[in-house]
Parts: sequence; structure tokens; C-alpha cells
Amino acid sequence: MRVAYLSLGTNLGDRAAHLRGALSTLAAGDAYRLSNVYETEPVGGVAQDDFWNMVMEIATEASAEELLARARRAEEDARRTREVRWGPRTLDVDLLLVGGEVRADPELTLPHPRMFERAFVLRPLRELAPELVSEERLARAVGQVVELGTLSSLR
Repeated sequence: MRVAYLSLGTNLGDRAAHLRGALSTLAAGDAYRLSNVYETEPVGGVAQDDFWNMVMEIATEASAEELLARARRAEEDARRTREVRWGPRTLDVDLLLVGGEVRADPELTLPHPRMFERAFVLRPLRELAPELVSEERLARAVGQVVELGTLSSLR
């Protein structure tokens, strides 16, 4: 058994429903924990609405490839389109960490190559795994984040 961390984000349509809808597909029966949800400014320079972001921790036997397949399936279920890089989306799921796995291939890079630059990833990750995100690292991260509360409390 190992622990994986996934980042979820959405800024189109019913954001709470998109996040909730992804959970069973991503967990696929594995035990999981969720961070709070944060409203965050978009990254990448494309004009768009703010995102809702959160991190999911999964205790799993699944491989990184299996987790990536779950992430893609959750995005498809949310009818995500990939028209503009870093553009608006119904659901974006990124694998951040999968156990201690390190890899760099065309399909998947672990740890996620930009996770330590982004406050919208580090703030919720620190909730679930404070040992992974120091105060200094969080202070250097880019982006405004505002805590909204638990997913179950949001509409």
C-alpha cells in the first residue's frame, strides 16, 4: 500500500458537482481523504473565472498508470475539453505524488514538475501532509488562495 496525492481543479459550470463527481472514479474503492476547497486565481495568462481547487490523498495499490487512467476517466466524465492550454475546464486532475515514485516520461512526470511553484496545490497538500510542504516553500509559491470550506459544505 502506498499513498498518492492528486490535485483537482474546476472553473466551469457547477464546480462543486464536478469535484464531487470525480471522487468515486478517482478512489475506485480505495480509502481517501480530502483537503478543504480553495478558490484560486487562474495560472497561465488565459482570462477566465477563478478555480476551485483541492487535494485528494488516496491509500492504494494502484500503479501510477492506473491512477492516471482514473484521472483521465474522471475528466472525460466531466466532459472536459482541451482547446486552450491552461484554459477554462470543467475538471482538471493532476497526479502530484505516487508513493516515492520518480519518473519523467511523455505521459507522466512524478513528482508533478510544477507542484512546488503553485499555492493552489501546496496549501491543500499541506493540510493533508504537512511534512511535505514547509512554511518556506508555501511562502515562495505563486497565487492567491482563499479557503472556502469542505466540499460537503459547498453548493
